[in-house]
Amino acid sequence: MDLPSFFQQHPRGLLALSGGVDSALLAWAAGKYGAGWRACFVQTPFQPAHERADAETLADLCGLPLTVLEADVLADPQVAANPPRRCYFCKRALFRAILDHAAEKGLPLVADGTNASDDAGDRPGMAALAELGVRSPLRECGLTKADVRRLSREAGLPTWDKPAYACLATRVPAGTPLTAAALKKVEQGEAVLAALGFRDFRLRQRGDGALVQVTAAQMPLALERRAEILAGLAPLFAAVHLDLTARTPSD
Repeated sequence: MDLPSFFQQHPRGLLALSGGVDSALLAWAAGKYGAGWRACFVQTPFQPAHERADAETLADLCGLPLTVLEADVLADPQVAANPPRRCYFCKRALFRAILDHAAEKGLPLVADGTNASDDAGDRPGMAALAELGVRSPLRECGLTKADVRRLSREAGLPTWDKPAYACLATRVPAGTPLTAAALKKVEQGEAVLAALGFRDFRLRQRGDGALVQVTAAQMPLALERRAEILAGLAPLFAAVHLDLTARTPSD
């Protein structure tokens, strides 16, 4: 099966649009080959403002009506406790809300952007999607991350080379309880780094400090802009550390 065939067989549905490269290609295909698809972005403390802005831009570009749902995932104690399988509980809560919205709109299908490169053994959230009956067209069509980037570039999507972006909760070590305040600090800290020219990086909470991870190509920039990094992050974190083990560029 390919994407045109999938959307011809399923002309109507609701797409979970995160603003990332995978769901962007799916939104483009839904707009091109489908007939009555809508998009949905779920706003939680785990999503930074720029991801919502990207989702809004993509929905407009692909001609899909977009609904923004608000979800207080931290109200679920199984999410807030941040266990190793936090993603399972979080995905279950998010997609239940998305499925409810699809039912309200009379849409028969919910789809997400999981691709064929995603390893189910390393992604507990995929188990939640399977349990809820969420479809993953990219994965079903055998499209890997490399395929998604290639097709996105051919389609002229601005996300074709966008670095992979995991939610803010991944910046906090498993077992450390999640709070809205801590996640906001991480979001603000990453905004500081982005403004300084960093790309494909992570800022991870370590106690009351922060660990900055950049790629090997941007390590010289981190050293060059050391003073600016410290000045920007000092109001947020008691200590700032640079991980000298270079971050592998995301796929």
